[in-house]
Amino acid sequence: MIKTGIFAVFLVVTSAGIVAARMPQADDSLKTPRLTMKPDQKMLVVEAKGDPNTAGQAAFSLLFKTFFSLPGVQMAPPRARWSGEFTAAKDSWTGFYALPLPATVTAIPAGLQGVKIEIWKYGEVAEILHLGPYDTETATIETLHQFIKDRGYVIDGLHEEEYLVGPGMGAQPAAFRTIIRYQVKKK
Repeated sequence: MIKTGIFAVFLVVTSAGIVAARMPQADDSLKTPRLTMKPDQKMLVVEAKGDPNTAGQAAFSLLFKTFFSLPGVQMAPPRARWSGEFTAAKDSWTGFYALPLPATVTAIPAGLQGVKIEIWKYGEVAEILHLGPYDTETATIETLHQFIKDRGYVIDGLHEEEYLVGPGMGAQPAAFRTIIRYQVKKK
């Protein structure tokens, strides 16, 4: 177990030998949408196009393999950002799968392809906690969109998900806990 801020991380080796993280439950106050300030963050990122159920597995495999080869890293919940519309066919989605990095990591080991270091911009964000499987996120997303609109804001960035509990973390879909987040700005 590794302590990272308010999270305790439990490392799990899957049948494929990939290391994953399992996070304890998030603060239930996030079940209600909120606006908050979030600092920009250095991230290790793998971009993958295609259905997240297949492309995501390969992307997270590469992401975790690379992450655990870096010196001085500490596990935090993985994230993904999505470009495009969720009404499009899943095989056309582009996902940016990521893990936070400490400032001390400045390069990726030679020979690794498909992984990059980026600074994810944040600032003011709107976020909400979704409980349950990913295929039931629509109502939670709509609640967050309405909250953003009602407060005189517009979305100013990609759809982001932070996976507190998800696949590969020893939980059934009913126990998944995902923070859904958008960068926002006043109209």
